[in-house]
Amino acid sequence: MTETWDPAAPGVLRLPSGRLVRGRGLRYPLPAGARPAFALYLLGKEPPRVEWEHRWVRWPDFWLPADRAAAAEALREAWGRALSERVEVACGGGKGRTGTALACLAVLDGVPAEQAVAYVREHYDKRAVETPWQRRFVARFQAAP
Repeated sequence: MTETWDPAAPGVLRLPSGRLVRGRGLRYPLPAGARPAFALYLLGKEPPRVEWEHRWVRWPDFWLPADRAAAAEALREAWGRALSERVEVACGGGKGRTGTALACLAVLDGVPAEQAVAYVREHYDKRAVETPWQRRFVARFQAAP
């Protein structure tokens, strides 16, 4: 059974394929409504405990993932699960690391890497992907492993 996000819910990004992924900042209260089935947390330290399945990628604020191969694997898992599950991607503020990850998911979904940041800024948050190295990370991200 497919259980994805309400497309009108706050923070939900619709990818070109129709997959829905929610981005958010963990510094803010959990939005009302449906809970994630799976979450990808992008933080410099271990995330808080949650009731749903999740994966943690060590990713310091304003920087890049400590292990880029592990991050790519986690992003591929999140993209695959978004086909039929409520997937959440979150960092502290929900802009830089979350936006970078959402742009990588857009690349996996068929958006050309050089257009992925603009796609996420248009459809998720105009301030997504905060640093030049995060933009470069997206530009170099590859859809195929």
